[in-house]
Amino acid sequence: MPERILVAEDESIMRMDLKEMLMEAGYEIAGEAGDGERAVELSYRFRPDLIIMDIKMPKMNGIKASRIITRSLQIPILLLTAYSQRELIEQAKDALVTGYLVKPVRESDLIPAVEVALAQAGRIASMQQKMDTVEQKLKDRKVVERAKGLLMKQYDWSEEQAYQYLRKSSMDRQIPIGERAGEILKKQEGKVYQK
Repeated sequence: MPERILVAEDESIMRMDLKEMLMEAGYEIAGEAGDGERAVELSYRFRPDLIIMDIKMPKMNGIKASRIITRSLQIPILLLTAYSQRELIEQAKDALVTGYLVKPVRESDLIPAVEVALAQAGRIASMQQKMDTVEQKLKDRKVVERAKGLLMKQYDWSEEQAYQYLRKSSMDRQIPIGERAGEILKKQEGKVYQK
């Protein structure tokens, strides 16, 4: 399945050229916008794999739109501009954009930048998923430890007995041990375990 790209550029001829170059390279156009507000709206609606966005656009400039999108959707963005001023580059970095291309954009510059941006986004998503998994395991471990402590105290069990009880009861109910430990804490302490 081809990657989906949103093109946000206020100059219709430039937008058409970008779309044509991308489609010829095998990418799908998820949508197109002529201003920053529309780019944000379409980003939420279509969740593209990448956004190519001009900096200077009406209603909302590309840097502000990029800041909104990257903070909430984590979609990689390549910014386009006719200017290569240092101040704009700093603002682009602050907006967490993936790349920066200076107009006029040639296919020989655009396609490699798109490929690199998509590859980086894939690596970042993979790392984030691993971090989320580790974070959840840590939360579960803390809940299991607290539940073991409660069981040890309530039934005068050893740590191993408490753990074996948790393990067996979670297997019997076919739920993760962290979830079972959370149920025990909720019942015993009257606290809600949020997984």
